[in-house]
Amino acid sequence: MFLIDKEHPPQHIHIKYGEHLAVMELENLNIVEGRIPKRCRQLVREWAEVHQQELIEMWDTQNFHRIEPLE
Repeated sequence: MFLIDKEHPPQHIHIKYGEHLAVMELENLNIVEGRIPKRCRQLVREWAEVHQQELIEMWDTQNFHRIEPLE
């Protein structure tokens, strides 16, 4: 998952899995653009639920940093 400098609303993250690309809104954690395999989507959603507030704050401040993966 990654964010891009100078993002545009709505708050979102970009997901790259192999050749698959998608965009997930941070407010509701729905995929709003692109497609990724179901299992990947489930894992990304689980990770985003754990870090949702941190991701939103990071997006709002544009102060990007690494967030640990699921264990």
